[in-house]
Amino acid sequence: MRLCIDYRQLNKVAIKNKYPLPRIDDLFGYYQLRIKDSDVPKTAFKTRYGHYEFLAMPFGLTNAPAIFMDLINQIFRLYLDRFVVVFIDDILIYSRDESGHAEHLRIVLQTLRDKQLFAKFSKCEFWLQKVGFLGHIISAEGIQVDPSKIFTVIVWKPPRNVSEDKSFLGLAGYY
Repeated sequence: MRLCIDYRQLNKVAIKNKYPLPRIDDLFGYYQLRIKDSDVPKTAFKTRYGHYEFLAMPFGLTNAPAIFMDLINQIFRLYLDRFVVVFIDDILIYSRDESGHAEHLRIVLQTLRDKQLFAKFSKCEFWLQKVGFLGHIISAEGIQVDPSKIFTVIVWKPPRNVSEDKSFLGLAGYY
């Protein structure tokens, strides 16, 4: 169960973090972020069972995804584009050889441990020769568009109006 409180009133007065976020399909890593003690009362809600306040960042706050993305970029800053790519709560580790990969994996896992962030190992994949990441297939041969995304473009119904035309061009332009 994922609890979602209506924070529209709080979000209206929150100063928006303008951190750029690409498409978000699945984002739940920010549940690990502690909220500042002074901000905990702002998350309060009541049910018939009592009064509650979140101690960790809840779903529904306007800045939660951006704050989490900023944190992940900060903690992996030294490794970004050297052997790590991050997107929200996805961490892609790449290496030239197996021994280098073992060391890179150790560094990433130790960094997560040091920052008290936890990977859900049932969602992790290790030692892959190719990986799907953000709609692309990445391997030693290079980067290709995921075939399932190409299929979506191929079977798209012909646009019947300007709005549908713009929608298709947006999709096709991305890939």
